[in-house]
This record gives sequence, C-alpha cells and structure tokens, in this order.
Amino acid sequence: MSGVSRQNISIPPAQGRRRTAIALDSIDIEILRQLQNDGRISKSELAERVNLSKSACLERMRALERNKIIISYHAKIDVRSISPHEIFLTEVTLRSHRMHDFDRFERYISTVDSISECYALGGGIDYIMKVIAKDVDQYQNLIEKLLSADIGIEKYFTYISTKVVKSSGSTPIHAILAEDRMASLAEKAAEKSDI
Repeated sequence: MSGVSRQNISIPPAQGRRRTAIALDSIDIEILRQLQNDGRISKSELAERVNLSKSACLERMRALERNKIIISYHAKIDVRSISPHEIFLTEVTLRSHRMHDFDRFERYISTVDSISECYALGGGIDYIMKVIAKDVDQYQNLIEKLLSADIGIEKYFTYISTKVVKSSGSTPIHAILAEDRMASLAEKAAEKSDI
C-alpha cells in the first residue's frame, strides 16, 4: 500500500488493564485493519498490502500479538445458514446497585452461552444484553432461568430484532484512531502557535 504515513498514535491501556500506552504508526493500524477484514490473509499478501517486506510485517504482527493488541483470530460464521434463530436485545435493571451486586450479575451472565454480548450502561438501565435463541420459547426459558438464579434482576425489557441492518463484527479502528490523530495534530498546531 503506497502512501502509508509514519504518524504515531499512542493507544492508551485497555479498560481494566494496567499497561503503558503503546505507540502505533499508520502501518500498524493498516495491518490491524487488513487482519480485521481477512484474518486468513497470507503473510505475503498482508506484507504487500501494507508495503513492507514479509519479515518486517511478521515482526510487527508478533509485536501486536505480544502487546495484546491482537488477542486472537476468529472465523465469522453465517449462523443463519446452519440454523434459524432470533436475536433479542434485553435491557436489565438490577434491584440494588452495590459493587458486589454488579459482580454477581456479571459473573453469572459471563457463563451463559446464549448471551453473546452484555454491556454495562450508565443512565437508567444497568445492562443491555444480546441474546441468541432458536425461538421465543427458548428465549423465555432463558429469562426464567435468569430470574430464578437470584442474580438481582429487578426488571427487564425485551426487544426482538426484525432485521440485522449492520453487523460488522469488528471495531472500526480507522474511525476511532482518525479522531485521535486529528486531536493530536490540533494539539501540535496549537503548541506551535504558542511559540
């Protein structure tokens, strides 16, 4: 890939982790983007796309893995081609809001395979969960199991997905880091104008 610039971007430690920030340049970011789009890309093809030698590209990949920026590689599977299913989004509010109540809920939810995603929220709702179930009956059985597990659920609201409009399955690192890059450039410009 020609035209890849060498501007460094400092990536802060991930939430809940105690690590120092890691400086990534635009080549590292492009390697990440290419791997997000195609985790099975050959090392040679990846090196060509980011305009590096194969050994230099492999060295960068290993550094990204070593620094836990690349955590693992996954296959994106079209589950609908295997079995029909429904997607439910469920808002959950807990009865009590002490740290151990949140911990108990989160520990339990992390063991339930049919809950594919769960996010803690700020505001009037404590969590939103993405639940994959064969049908409404299977979903309702799961909800009854959650309510009887005594994990502090006060109330829940369910929304059934009628259509998936967008599901990229990956974080848009270019979009996120582009804002960081623009902020960094603005800071540097402001520093120069102060001189």
